[in-house]
Amino acid sequence: MLTAPVSVKQLDPRAKLPAYGSADAAGADLYALTDGPVAIAPGQTVLIHTGLALAIPRGYVGLVYARSGLATKQGLAPANKVGVIDADYRGELMVSLHNHSGEVRTVECGDRIAQLVIAPYLTAQFQAVEELDDTDRGAGGFGSTGTR
Repeated sequence: MLTAPVSVKQLDPRAKLPAYGSADAAGADLYALTDGPVAIAPGQTVLIHTGLALAIPRGYVGLVYARSGLATKQGLAPANKVGVIDADYRGELMVSLHNHSGEVRTVECGDRIAQLVIAPYLTAQFQAVEELDDTDRGAGGFGSTGTR
């Protein structure tokens, strides 16, 4: 397991630092910072504040994913499926939470709303070519490898 310090600025004294739910958790929970209950209607997306700004190390990216329990049990998940926080971004971390359920859902201050995974990435040097190398799969996509 790799560890590295990540600087976090609390933009509001009520903001909670990201926290891992277990020793081997890949994602750290992100917590809502609201001034009261926030109702999210079915099909609605609401931007939820965390009150935090991060300094993600260069060569890494912050990836904001759904919390599986919140998405499965309440239908609340990030609207963009995976949020990307670049290493040079210093603004507030916010989560665009979408209600996929058929009922109004409420988010309270301090609720766990998403999870943050910090991962290394590769900066590609894109090169135009005339041909690509051959593979067994070739150009087959969207289900071309079967279901079992």
